[in-house]
Amino acid sequence: MKKLSVLVPSGDSNLISIVTTYNLFLKANERFQSLGRPPVFQVRLVGCSAEEDVFGGLFCIRPHESFQAVRRTDLMIIPATREEFGPYLKKNKPLAEWITRQYKLGAEIASLCTGAFLLASTGLLKGRKCSTHWMAASSFRELFPDVRLMEDRLITAEKGIYTNGGGFSFLNLLLYLIEKYYDRETAIYCSKVFEIEMDRNTQSPFIIFTGQKGHGDQAIQDAQLYMERHAGEEISVDDLASRVGVGRRNFDRRFRKATANTPAEYLQRVRVETAKKCLETGRETVAEIMYSVGYSDSRAFRRTFKRVTGLSPVEYRGRFTH
Repeated sequence: MKKLSVLVPSGDSNLISIVTTYNLFLKANERFQSLGRPPVFQVRLVGCSAEEDVFGGLFCIRPHESFQAVRRTDLMIIPATREEFGPYLKKNKPLAEWITRQYKLGAEIASLCTGAFLLASTGLLKGRKCSTHWMAASSFRELFPDVRLMEDRLITAEKGIYTNGGGFSFLNLLLYLIEKYYDRETAIYCSKVFEIEMDRNTQSPFIIFTGQKGHGDQAIQDAQLYMERHAGEEISVDDLASRVGVGRRNFDRRFRKATANTPAEYLQRVRVETAKKCLETGRETVAEIMYSVGYSDSRAFRRTFKRVTGLSPVEYRGRFTH
């Protein structure tokens, strides 16, 4: 039987991601046993201490064993964290080193939501694709610039390392792993028991674009604010660069460095975010919203909107309208 280690790092981990992971894999084992097949995993909570307070001390987790006592495991699952990333990574450095050793011995790793920070701290994600909660994307890029963050992706899978996006999207990664280690039928069974929507592949519809503004480049911040306040107007990048007193070539370079977007990409994201809010709360037609956010070509608007959100404007309104 393979060993699944559901990790309980030091600090305030997300309790739901730990408990749900434990329950889902027990349910997958239970189904296999009901069919006369042996369970795939011995599921264990593996921690850094005998007890770990979570959710501000409201709950306590008592892992089955410490990570130091585990010589080999086949799959490790890193839960999301509720802590500030700097102190969290510092206190979990020994656990990160253990994760690296286990991976080199052949184990696979999955991180749930902001668990990607602990995974990235091992160095195993260098040059590889990764996802995490969209709200943590800026912090992640700042701490791990050598990782290829795929902000819109719900799941990434590369060389035995799996990551997922934010919030409860970790459920989809767990179903993905159950399908991989058990079979499709067991994943479908678990999705029905826990009422999880199968086969989601993007977190784009849920992303609220706020723009990276903690970069300290005042000229670029001024340009960002101008775009956000005048999203419905015609904006020339040349004029924008001139407005903040920066040469065009230097402006493009500084803007991309500061925001991880070109000026044109940033303006598109601002306009789509404005359109999303109108679709959620307003009564205007799609065409009226399109014109109000600076588009005159309906095909270009629909194409850009779907590329950013994964949904057409009509689909988006149907899902998120108040």
